[in-house]
Amino acid sequence: MAFDEMGPEHEAPRRLYAKVARWLEQSPPELLTSRRAQAEFMFRRIGITFGVYGDKEAAERLIPFDIVPRLLSRKEWTKLEAGLIQRVTALNLFLKDVYGARAILKENIVPEDLILRNPYYRPEMIGHRAPHDVWVHIGGIDIVRVDEDDFYVLEDNARTPSGVSYMLENREVTMRLMPDLFAQHRVAPVDDYPDQLLATLASVAPHAEVINPSIVVLTPGPFNSAYYEHSFLADKLGVELVEGRDLFVDNDVVFMRTTLGPKRVDVIYRRVDDEFLDPMVFNPTSVLGVPGLVGAYLAGNVTIANAIGTGVADDKAIYSYLPDLIKFYLGEEPKLKNIQTYRCREPADLSYVLDRLDQLVVKEVNGSGGYGMLVGPHATQAQRDMFAAKLKADPANYIAQPTLSLSTCPASFETGISPRHVDLRPYVLSGAKGVTVVPGGLTRVALTMGSLVVNSSQGGGTKDTWVVDDPLDDEEA
Repeated sequence: MAFDEMGPEHEAPRRLYAKVARWLEQSPPELLTSRRAQAEFMFRRIGITFGVYGDKEAAERLIPFDIVPRLLSRKEWTKLEAGLIQRVTALNLFLKDVYGARAILKENIVPEDLILRNPYYRPEMIGHRAPHDVWVHIGGIDIVRVDEDDFYVLEDNARTPSGVSYMLENREVTMRLMPDLFAQHRVAPVDDYPDQLLATLASVAPHAEVINPSIVVLTPGPFNSAYYEHSFLADKLGVELVEGRDLFVDNDVVFMRTTLGPKRVDVIYRRVDDEFLDPMVFNPTSVLGVPGLVGAYLAGNVTIANAIGTGVADDKAIYSYLPDLIKFYLGEEPKLKNIQTYRCREPADLSYVLDRLDQLVVKEVNGSGGYGMLVGPHATQAQRDMFAAKLKADPANYIAQPTLSLSTCPASFETGISPRHVDLRPYVLSGAKGVTVVPGGLTRVALTMGSLVVNSSQGGGTKDTWVVDDPLDDEEA
């Protein structure tokens, strides 16, 4: 039975959720219905949608928002925060190493071909340092919980992690709809995330003498599924939202076209994948990037966040080595656990997985968004047979993991309050002055009863995440 974070049904709630449980009990169904309708209206008015590629009937969707907040105590968060900082620090050192000295390969800790043949490994970066040795400026580390004490890292997102706009808007909507419940808790703020992000980006400008570096957000354009977030962040940061055609490179320096003439750009927060950044280096047919951008980057005249080549750290096979990377680079034991991972590229693991497809979750090593995945216990025999054929044809493209019993949180529906599985994506910022973590992050919720798939593209929703003082601490104070 899954661990419910508020507490088992028909039993007293955990102390942390006592006020939430009381509020839900005292709120008549029509009030909760009204709050759900108001939340949907607010999100529609804001325009906070995302695109679904290949879905002609609903190209723009509203991510469902559940009004019942998820709570984490400060003690729980302190534990998570320390593990997240440790993990992202190791990821930055790993990326510096694989494009530099390659000590991790020389020591045979990670197989060489797993790096050098990875489609996201960028040979253009070999021998080049990222400004200030920061590669993953914005990290999204997906966390799942299985019981009272244990949190596991599900995966690392080191390229262009999304969702932070929903974290911020969720808090805004929650405070408007449930001010009474919010006021009963001391909730750590998230609204300073844009200021922290801006300070992080400014700190990694390539030239330290620049007092007010020019920063832009580079978007693929309004047809991208996350365009709302791109425009939202540019607005919150107070910087320009640009497309590739708005920038040009002259003598290895990046400039932005403005009505007052060219303006030099120091830092680019890009939401464009490596492949499309520069048609002179990567995809020659790309119209989303900037010709000459990679040359300017390698010349040390502009910072790109996240750095070119970080995708190799997103690989789910690399994920399985993270505990080893932490020990190698930091000389420490991991503070956050990895899920047991079977590398199908290894014959013994492949044989184990093929014999237990009805028990395991199988994922593509470079998959995302819940696509290219088999949840064995919930799959049909035909689906398992199809995946068995895929595994045999290309075993290196897959990993497998046990089906964890993800924790649940109460969610509000027309039929009443019932538990749904959740995960958590905290956002970790790395700059020249250190690593910080926004307290909370984005809780994603599988709105279908029993489902473990929380991705918005697969029908998942979101919740506001509160990091609050533990009730025992309140009493002692």
